[in-house]
Amino acid sequence: MPCTTVLVGKKASYDGSTMIARNDDGFFDVKKLIVVDPKKQPRKYRSVIGQLEIELPDNPLRYTSTPSVSTKRGIWAANGINEANVGMTATETITSNPLVLGADPYVRFRKAESKKEKDVPGGIGEEDLVVLVLPYIRSAREGVLRLGELLEKYGTYEANGIAFNDKDECWWLETIGGHHWMARRVKDDEVVIMPNQLGIDHFDFDDAYGKKKNYLCSADLKQFVEDNHLDLNTDGNFNPRYVFGSHSDSDHVYNTPRGWFMGRYFCPTKFKWDGENADFNPESDNIPWSLVPEKKVTVEDVKYVLSSYYQGTPYNPYSNVAEPKKGMYRSIGIGRTGVMAVLQIRGYVPEAIRGVEWICFGSNAFNTVVPVYTNTDRMPKYLSEVALDVSTENFYWGSRLIGALADHNYGTSIQFIERYQMAVASQGHQIINEYDKKMIEAGRFDLMNEANEKLAAMARKETTNTLNNVVFDASKNMKNNYNRSDN
Repeated sequence: MPCTTVLVGKKASYDGSTMIARNDDGFFDVKKLIVVDPKKQPRKYRSVIGQLEIELPDNPLRYTSTPSVSTKRGIWAANGINEANVGMTATETITSNPLVLGADPYVRFRKAESKKEKDVPGGIGEEDLVVLVLPYIRSAREGVLRLGELLEKYGTYEANGIAFNDKDECWWLETIGGHHWMARRVKDDEVVIMPNQLGIDHFDFDDAYGKKKNYLCSADLKQFVEDNHLDLNTDGNFNPRYVFGSHSDSDHVYNTPRGWFMGRYFCPTKFKWDGENADFNPESDNIPWSLVPEKKVTVEDVKYVLSSYYQGTPYNPYSNVAEPKKGMYRSIGIGRTGVMAVLQIRGYVPEAIRGVEWICFGSNAFNTVVPVYTNTDRMPKYLSEVALDVSTENFYWGSRLIGALADHNYGTSIQFIERYQMAVASQGHQIINEYDKKMIEAGRFDLMNEANEKLAAMARKETTNTLNNVVFDASKNMKNNYNRSDN
């Protein structure tokens, strides 16, 4: 699924927390935010796409999830934080190449062609991964290892990147062919910028097969590379992009420009991003996977880059300037996004309240992000009770409606969007600060549900107010308006 990911190490963030975030860019998927009770976690899981049945452990943890409202294509839980304060987002669709897939083909479901044959199950994929992994891990590293075991055992039918975080570490795993994988720990002082390409640009096999401090991989990965003549590097540095990734013209329209804009935002002066002799341009294949940002990174920074449509560049599709380059690259914040979540694990507060999930629905260019505490047994109805029919009674559809209206009236509606985003983010921080202090001082962590209800009520009020504004603005801009009164 086309997505964009940002990962933030604890020394790169404004408050010492780790953060992982991803746009889930499906096809206008209707999403909701729920809490999955251990009693409702399946013990025998069956996928829709792969038609694969997997036995699950008997000791699942409670976790948050943003599943699709329609279950015809499966659960598609997308992301969440479990009660051990481990976050997971799955997945970023990445890329591969014919050499890799010729050596280790994807494991795809095969329908029996006659009564004498049986269906052959496929592997696991984005539909399944959060449900199969998040309820059973107590650290980001454990997430990598559990998913790695599942990939080696069952295989996968697609190429994906998956992120995990706990209070100390962020890890990024990328699948390779049908059964192989590699993972790299994000350095504490760095941010990772990931469009829809295989992203890791350096891998240390000595560490992966030795101390396993910063690198992990499937047991036979190095031999797999050697046996199949996959290593295209010539300088002694093992760059997985050359070995496992793609090298297509479409990457320069669809993927690399997103990496360019995010790198440009986080490191505006460290590198030259524009003009002649730029270090990196929108079509550069060597934009770093990770960077040390020039300032500490906030939730709002993550939200901004994941909402980007190339503001301040010639590629902005909303520009009112006659610019021939506008709209030529795929934006980061696009219309069909279902959900974006920033999964924040805060090591400086008591364990009960470490997990905060900042959630938004619909097109990030026009929505806002609201935080909720995750170590709780339920989510407010405004976030969790969503149907397939359009409504103003929940955050998902309110966000979609605002985006659909504001997009067509960008020049006049953007002021309402900016005020909306500022209002919700400001009050979100205020309420979290208020309840952090209240719960720590009183030792009453059962107040999380009260806090979440207050956050949802605030989001509802601001969303309704903004919807009123953009509806009126759109009404004024209707093509059949006339200035002369009909009275």
